[in-house]
Amino acid sequence: QVQLVESGGGLVQAGGSLRLSCTASISRFSISSMGWYRQCPGKQRELVATMTNGGSTTYANSVVGRFTISRDNAKSTVFLQMNSVKPEDTAVYYCKVTRYVGGDSWGQGTQVTVSS
Repeated sequence: QVQLVESGGGLVQAGGSLRLSCTASISRFSISSMGWYRQCPGKQRELVATMTNGGSTTYANSVVGRFTISRDNAKSTVFLQMNSVKPEDTAVYYCKVTRYVGGDSWGQGTQVTVSS
């Protein structure tokens, strides 16, 4: 069972910044990618940003130029730097880890609220 510990969510004003982090309880050698997703009430969970073991990144169009994903491979940790946040970024943010063997695991989610 993979344990994911997320932190960094909270309340921030529009235009401000937040940094989310997520640490997995498994070796980085078993991880093929790590990423962040978000879900608003009544909506489907959507991709925010992902990063593969090789460093390739994918971003949702809505966050390009504002959010940056990064990893500390030595610690099996992924970060999401959120700058110039907007009220529409308000959501529960979930960390996801994909393993080479064993599939996906999700974190418990962390609330991000952006006030206007």
